[in-house]
Amino acid sequence: MAKNQDTAFFGHPAGLSTLFFTEMWERFSFYGLRAILVLFMTASVASGGLGFDVERTGAIYGTYAASVYLMCLPGGWVADKVLGLRRSVFWGGVLIMLGQISLAMPNSETFLYPGLILISLGTGMLKPNISAMVGTLYKPDDVRRDAGFSIYYMGINIGAFVSPLICGWLAQGEGFQRILISVGINPALSWHFGFGFGAFGMGLGLLQYVLTGHRLGDAGIPVYGSPTPEALSAAKRKLFIGLAVILAAIGVIIALAASGTIAITATGIGRATDYLLIAVVVGFFSWLFMAGDWTANERKRLVVITVLFLGATVFWAAFEQAASTLNLFAQRQTENTLFGISYPASWLQAVNAGLIILLAPLAGWVWVKLGPRDPSSPAKFSLGLFFLGAGFAVMILAATAASSGQKVSPLWLLLTYLFHTTGELCLSPVGLSAMTKLAPARVVGLMMGVWFLATSIGNKVAGSVAGLYESFSLTSLFGAVTATALFFAVVMALLIRPIKNMLARPD
Repeated sequence: MAKNQDTAFFGHPAGLSTLFFTEMWERFSFYGLRAILVLFMTASVASGGLGFDVERTGAIYGTYAASVYLMCLPGGWVADKVLGLRRSVFWGGVLIMLGQISLAMPNSETFLYPGLILISLGTGMLKPNISAMVGTLYKPDDVRRDAGFSIYYMGINIGAFVSPLICGWLAQGEGFQRILISVGINPALSWHFGFGFGAFGMGLGLLQYVLTGHRLGDAGIPVYGSPTPEALSAAKRKLFIGLAVILAAIGVIIALAASGTIAITATGIGRATDYLLIAVVVGFFSWLFMAGDWTANERKRLVVITVLFLGATVFWAAFEQAASTLNLFAQRQTENTLFGISYPASWLQAVNAGLIILLAPLAGWVWVKLGPRDPSSPAKFSLGLFFLGAGFAVMILAATAASSGQKVSPLWLLLTYLFHTTGELCLSPVGLSAMTKLAPARVVGLMMGVWFLATSIGNKVAGSVAGLYESFSLTSLFGAVTATALFFAVVMALLIRPIKNMLARPD
């Protein structure tokens, strides 16, 4: 069936259902971990946590969260040059499941770092390539594309909504800990049941992906043809050389640390990651514009991709504080009770995803209804940054109310997440769709990696801000975030017309 005739899944291609549920379970695994990781690292050893201070926790979380999305660049390259989109998604899911199993092991700190590394590698293989496959379900001029990404995004958030409730209850819930005590299990191990259920979710996602893969048709098959044996062999050589260099570098670092020549600390690794991200961004975009054999029209599109990349970086740097700064605020400054019944602070991580489920269909309907009057991607990015800033303005008031030492109502966080969700719907699914429309077909996987590079940098900044949680007043911290988001909302608004004019000019 032609792409523009396939309407089997709520008016969209049948293959969207396969990708919808695969990504739903992968995000279940990811957001279950995200909801409890910072809380697990800062919890006392007696309660089963690692007892890390906030600065160390922020460094570890920021480095991990940045690595998850940084790996999307090599993951996109591997898909484009070696494995293809479909196999990259599968093997990425396998690595994620193994990483979650590692975190579920009782010897906490020993298995923490291998688990986070495996999840980073797996997400880098899966995340950009499954998103790119969604784009291949539609023709370039199909008006359903943005709506399709909004539906896909709703699948992401179904997993993200359910997982903090289940994994958070298993990790922190008093009821589950009583169950463990009743069967003779140390309740301090409850954190690992939360991680373990994330592995179970990823396993379900892999099973679904294999059993319903036939619905994808030719989605994920390169439109420019399969690589020649010579090109494939060259790509594999580059991959093996790259892996060998990385392993050798790791071996040297381990040897130097073991000899006492250098000291490896979470803070030191975090700083090294900062320099690595700067080098990757400068190097990658320099290569992108100078080394690529682009047509004049493709070069214009790359300029737009660069602008959207910068806007997305600022957005995610503030938004991703949900799992760090705002998660700590939920744990320490928020009264976590409902009708007199206490609930885990990690449950508040489900609010954003729940709002997405409610509002994503409305957003998809609005974009389709507007038709030719649909705002441009830079316009939507500007709106997203504005709503993000408005959410942190609410947190300034919440921090002021909590400055006396009394815990505040969770309604402050609920209102903040409402603003943030509105901003996310204006930016994230739209950004995913824009990348698949703007990217040259021969490097679509790599260009999706560019999108997730912005998320990588944003997550790193969010982790660094969390490390300042105890060093600055919360009103000052949230005030700085608010000002930054609103400033860049104005900058993006000023770029709407220049970008439109540039793309309208003939080559």
